[in-house]
Amino acid sequence: MALSRRRALRASVHRSELAAATIRGVLLADVLADLLQFERVGDIEVEIKRPGAPPSSPQSGHSAQYRELRSKPVLSVVGPVEVLRPYYLCAHCHAGQFPADVELDIENTELSPGVRRLQAVVGQEAPFDHGRQQLKLLADLEVTTKAVERTAEAIGDLIAVREQEEIQRAVQLDLPIVVGEPVPILYVQMDGTGVPVVKKETMGRKGKTDGQPAHTREVKLGCGFTQTQWDEEGYALRDPDSTTYTGAIETAEEFGKRIYVEAWKRGWSRARRKVVMGDGAEWIWNLALQHFPGAIQIVDLYHARQHLWELARKLYPNDQAQQKAWMKLHQKRLLDKGKIEKLVLALRSIQATTSEVSEKIRTEADYFATNAERMRYPKFRRQHLFVGSGVIEAGCKTVIGSRLKQSGMRHARKRVLDRPRCQRHHRPALWPSQRPL
Repeated sequence: MALSRRRALRASVHRSELAAATIRGVLLADVLADLLQFERVGDIEVEIKRPGAPPSSPQSGHSAQYRELRSKPVLSVVGPVEVLRPYYLCAHCHAGQFPADVELDIENTELSPGVRRLQAVVGQEAPFDHGRQQLKLLADLEVTTKAVERTAEAIGDLIAVREQEEIQRAVQLDLPIVVGEPVPILYVQMDGTGVPVVKKETMGRKGKTDGQPAHTREVKLGCGFTQTQWDEEGYALRDPDSTTYTGAIETAEEFGKRIYVEAWKRGWSRARRKVVMGDGAEWIWNLALQHFPGAIQIVDLYHARQHLWELARKLYPNDQAQQKAWMKLHQKRLLDKGKIEKLVLALRSIQATTSEVSEKIRTEADYFATNAERMRYPKFRRQHLFVGSGVIEAGCKTVIGSRLKQSGMRHARKRVLDRPRCQRHHRPALWPSQRPL
């Protein structure tokens, strides 16, 4: 009997919660609806603009007379409400207007600003249908999957326009003066990662395998963060909540302008020490020289180690003991200690058994020789600097991967990631769209 009473009580509490939430929503919706009831304003005139008419045209603006109050249904964060607002009509061009819709930010939409904000939040985190389900579960709001998608894309377009305006001002050297305290150390990290796209997005593009078409497009991602402290052992500590991301599917030249604007807004001009980090990709260091001259350049230590491991596996396939012994010499005694010239000599002295191995040795030796000054890891550690680009690697996995690389997804470039941007906490401000199979 006691067990059955407990079960009944739990079920009753759940039903009571749902009932209370419903009552609360109804009451709050009534309060909001009362606030949104406009009164008759009398026979006054307002200036209206005809859509598409040039400003200098006689038809660009006319006086419109108040006609009546008209009702409009709006879905708010507390549920459906009716907005009663004045309607004006121009006797000359017969164009009508609701000035209150502009004031309330509900022009050409039946979703309140708060609901649209919620849709953008759920739309950035997960596929749109999942976002629709979240709104129903967490806020008891009934919206369609298409509504979440359209809202997310509309806000994404606004973000894209704003960022392009900032980039154009930067190109014209019209950058705002960023005031504030000097930044002890400011980092810029860059990387690229592929996202699956629809077939038309890869027409004429070569894949990673010879003779095979490409199936992905590269998203270039950049981030900035600051450092003011290090731990007792001297290892760098990233400042909490200091990371911002920016990125897009675009050429390296276009991305260079984007990451430069982001760095400038983060206080690049007032940073005491400036650091650019990345892997060995040539485009990263070309952008570093072009947009961040004079900055300390560091190749990610773990990426450099990975290059050595790949060579070790080529030299001693299926022999882990030999691989580890080889790595102990070349990684711990040479790479980790910043003795890159000795490492290059050691690699070039290896006698290859096949042409494939010979080519791999040459490629890796050139890689280390090119990036030698970016691999002085003991020197960087003495300056309490980061030597690993884990922040941007995490961004590729969370900002991009968790949202755009789910099973079955295929994207169109216009809709996948026009302007991903994250303000703190590794989260994108908006993911416009995705297309599951």
